[in-house]
Order: sequence, then structure tokens, then C-alpha cells
Amino acid sequence: MQTAQTTVDPAEIAKFEAMAAEWWDPTGKFKPLHMLNPCRLDYITSQIAGEYGRDLSTPRPFEGLRLLDIGCGGGLLCEPMARLGATVVGADAAAGNIPVAQLHAEQQGLEIDYRHVTAEAMVEQGEQFDVVLNMEVVEHVADPLAYLTACQALLKPGGLQVCSTLNRNPKSFAMAIVGAEWVMRWLPKGTHEWSKFITPDELFELLKQSGMTPVDRKGFVFNPLAWTWSISSRDLSVNYVTTSLKPA
Repeated sequence: MQTAQTTVDPAEIAKFEAMAAEWWDPTGKFKPLHMLNPCRLDYITSQIAGEYGRDLSTPRPFEGLRLLDIGCGGGLLCEPMARLGATVVGADAAAGNIPVAQLHAEQQGLEIDYRHVTAEAMVEQGEQFDVVLNMEVVEHVADPLAYLTACQALLKPGGLQVCSTLNRNPKSFAMAIVGAEWVMRWLPKGTHEWSKFITPDELFELLKQSGMTPVDRKGFVFNPLAWTWSISSRDLSVNYVTTSLKPA
């Protein structure tokens, strides 16, 4: 059997392998993600609920939806999605993340299917999902278009993808690299490569080329005075998120 092509960058995987044990420490190396997570969840849940006509005030609004979190890390998004009723698969190319995620889910009494696997391998396996969460991954892969094309293939017709990444401009270099890695030391130096950041227009074009229809984009904006994140319809200058649909 032919081996699946992969867009995994081994050097990028090694960075996250080294930090795997710290995923659930809110004061550790993933502190920025813990701080951002409520904002991400607000956006993700509203997009899924809007597309699939679900009522977020009900106990398990995503019941019956099959969801993939690609690049799931320690499961920071998988667990809330499972609590909302979705059938969740968490996939990561970094093997060290999977036992961390499995153990934490078990401790929380949650059933989540965690796998050490690439997007391309899951396409070969014929996997299909209603929703793909693709959060802060595309700036770490070797071939963004090939990777997004694999994510598109994992969606059922009419399926929804939420994809977030970092804009490429002087402000993002100052905040995501100088600020987060060098000054605040939230992340180890070298976690991000500014040259791999993707502008919103570039990401929309890549999504279209992959076979998706982009329908929304918003910014995640950090307020250093209030020490909080918020969603902005105007400020996409550093962190931003998109929603796209696979044609039915």
C-alpha cells in the first residue's frame, strides 16, 4: 500500500513534543492558549451553531455532529466540544501530545478518540467529519495548500472548517515573537517562524484553492491593560480566525 504524503514538518513537531507535558498547566508554556481559549470557543461554538441550527442554551447542542480537531495538542478544544455533545476525534502529528490528552480526558470522564496521525493519513482512511477545527496549525506545516486540501477532503459535503493562524506584518512580529517569546517568555524562542505567518487574504485564497468557500473572518485581539482577549470584526492584525464551508 502506498504511504500517504505528509505536510508535517519534523522540526515543528519536535518543538511541541518538547512541551507536551505542560499542555494543562495554565501558567506554563501554553499560557497564551489558555488565555485565548474562551475567545476561541465563543467563535467556534457560534459558527457551528449558526451553520447547523443548534441552540447553545441546551445541554448538548452538538449532539450528532462528528468533529475533528486537527493538531489537537493536549485537548484544550476537544474537551469542551465533547461536553457540548459532539463526537470528537483529536489528531496530532506529535506523538507525545496524545497520552497527555488521553489521560486528561479520562480524568474528566470524557470519551474522546485521540490519535497520533496526520491529516493526509486520515484522508487515506476515508474519514469524514461535519466540522474540522484547524487552529494555529497551518503556520507550522511544510505545504499549507496541500495541508488545507487534506483538511477539505476530511469534511462531508456542506461541512464547516474553522481555521486560525497569525497574520504576517511588523505588528505580528513584535507581539507574537518579540513579545510572547522574547519578553514575556510565554513560549520558547523559535516556537514561531514569522516567515510562515499567513495574511488573511492569502489564507482566503489558499482555502479557495483547496476547494472551500470562505464565509467569515475575525480577529482575536489581546488587551495588555485588561489582560484579556476579545473578538474583533476589524482588527485582524495579529491573531485571526476564519470559517469556510465545503460546497454541498
